[in-house]
Amino acid sequence: MFAAAPTVSLPSQTLISVFGVPIHNSMILGAAGIIILFWLMFYTRKRVLNSQHTKLSIAMLWGYEMLTNTTEEVLGNGDKALARKIAPLAVTLFFLILLDNWLELLPIVGPVTFHGEGLFRGMAADLNFTFALAIITMVTAQLWAIKNLGFFGNLGRYFGNPFKDPLHCFIGFLELIAEFSRLIALSMRLFGNIFGGEVLLAVIAYISGYASPLALPVFLALELFVGAIQAYIFFMLTVAFISIGATATKEHGEEATTAIGEARAV
Repeated sequence: MFAAAPTVSLPSQTLISVFGVPIHNSMILGAAGIIILFWLMFYTRKRVLNSQHTKLSIAMLWGYEMLTNTTEEVLGNGDKALARKIAPLAVTLFFLILLDNWLELLPIVGPVTFHGEGLFRGMAADLNFTFALAIITMVTAQLWAIKNLGFFGNLGRYFGNPFKDPLHCFIGFLELIAEFSRLIALSMRLFGNIFGGEVLLAVIAYISGYASPLALPVFLALELFVGAIQAYIFFMLTVAFISIGATATKEHGEEATTAIGEARAV
């Protein structure tokens, strides 16, 4: 009566190896998402230059402007020039994560196999991918801080003389721990939500049996919403973390830290 029970694999599966480099099933869908994103960007650019807008190009422009305005609000200092420098990376990550989160809802994800392994898997359901994005975010934040304070000035935010200023030394130690916790939280939040969504859909399809065509659309709609929300949260946290470095002062970017608390509360 029921189909075979779904198998849950926390790590992504290796499909083939090319010159010693393993190709995982999450890379297949991820590559498709990157190709689509490039096409969307060049398509929108062409429409803007020719002044021949379509609903798709208008939607892309609206999304970009909305996210850029959000970046300005997170900075809180009305510096549009700085926001325009920070926004491109965060906005690109938003669209990339959004596309991949929605692509993983296609019917080919799960049932289609290759040598007994699922051929397709959501890129954000692979911890390697989300961890890589988190590293990019945190390294970018540090580079901005170094640009503002200098290399040793940035180190001074975390390390101090315990005899001259023990309070600053203690706070700097806590801030250093916070940097690593942000890295872990940023990657685990996205991975956990997307991987959990994939497992949920597989379980619902299994337990609903022949009624799955009626049950799954409800959960697919829910996952569409969750995928968009998770992409937006990652965008918000990326902007907030980078803005700490971009507005780094001796006061440690108080406004940006407040923005992180607001983003985490979403």
